[in-house]
Amino acid sequence: MFSHSPFTAGFSGNHDFDYEIRVVLGHAISGASDVGEVLAAVADVKDKDHEAWFSAWSTLGDRVAQQADDAAAGGHAVSAAAAFLRASTYYAVAVNALSALESDDQLAATFRKHRAAWDRWVDAVDLDVERVAIPYEDTTLPGYFFRAPVAGMQGSGPGPVLVAVNGSDGSLPSLWSACVGGALLRGYHALVFDGPGQQSMLFDHDVPFRPDFEAVLTPVLDWLVDRSDVDNDRMAVYGISQAGYWVTRALAFEHRPVAAVVDPGVVDVAASWTREIPHSLLKLLDKGDDHAFDRDMELGMRLSKSTARTWRFRARPYGADGYAATVREVHKYDATDVAGRITTPLLITAPEDEQFWPGQSEQLAQLTPDVSTLVRFTAAEGADRHCQPLARGLTEQRMFDWLDQRITR
Repeated sequence: MFSHSPFTAGFSGNHDFDYEIRVVLGHAISGASDVGEVLAAVADVKDKDHEAWFSAWSTLGDRVAQQADDAAAGGHAVSAAAAFLRASTYYAVAVNALSALESDDQLAATFRKHRAAWDRWVDAVDLDVERVAIPYEDTTLPGYFFRAPVAGMQGSGPGPVLVAVNGSDGSLPSLWSACVGGALLRGYHALVFDGPGQQSMLFDHDVPFRPDFEAVLTPVLDWLVDRSDVDNDRMAVYGISQAGYWVTRALAFEHRPVAAVVDPGVVDVAASWTREIPHSLLKLLDKGDDHAFDRDMELGMRLSKSTARTWRFRARPYGADGYAATVREVHKYDATDVAGRITTPLLITAPEDEQFWPGQSEQLAQLTPDVSTLVRFTAAEGADRHCQPLARGLTEQRMFDWLDQRITR
């Protein structure tokens, strides 16, 4: 008898496409995607057809955004809000899909459509959401503060808050699905924001990442402390994907959060980069021969235009000029020497078959034995791979049950 398992066989023969599909399908639990329209949109995309991949998501975003506009015009506020959220998710995938195309001329326009759909959702959804600007050095970080219903943990006074930190290319709808929706249901306020190198700070202002994320988290917490609706003794932090590094690094210096979750643990960001670079080239870098490294990398990029485009997209947020300079910059994102300073109780997710930073959740737990709790997720549970894309309900349950025990009601 013929048998077929989409879970193990995958939704695409292209591993990157397959993973992205899984991530978006996982958003369905929070209303940020709809399974049927996603699978129908990508059904005919061939494994190496990056133009079709971008077009599938951009077209789906356009169609669902139009549905949202029509619903809003007809006075159907609930339907409009739901469609705007889904459209924002689909446009976010299209933004990242542009990294593999010959030209990124459509990047600005696609990102604007993504953020416009998100903002229309914020305006239409039946939630208490405030657009905020968080003081940061000589500028501000744009964000959104979600207030939990009064019947939650805060009662009529200040309530607990979860600060959500995004990964390297994550979108705001992905944070809604990862933790914000679950936080509100449990009586937590939630804050999301674009940090340096993320989303609008990169695309609109060209502000790069920074490795010392305590310089970002501290002003964010300072801003929260001044709010009358936030209980300063019940602040928690969540970091997804590469934010597993950023939150880890920040907590080595910023001790006000009473609990934190990293999903997954990331100690050395560069490991996901150097794994893809030939050993012979890494030896040039180790010797300090940046000229030879750049020369040979340039030759390799000429042989693979898709790799060159992906490199440009991934390297841009680090703000370095040249291949060697970029790799050296990424190497600064290493928390090995500071993780032992963390005093905040820390939950670390550890999915089976973690494909980007394998073994680093366990490494972080070893570096923080007095404060960390390692929670494993398995393929048998449908919860394998980076950030458990098809098991966000299980992830939400485990992390919030753990947080609830550490946030005094």
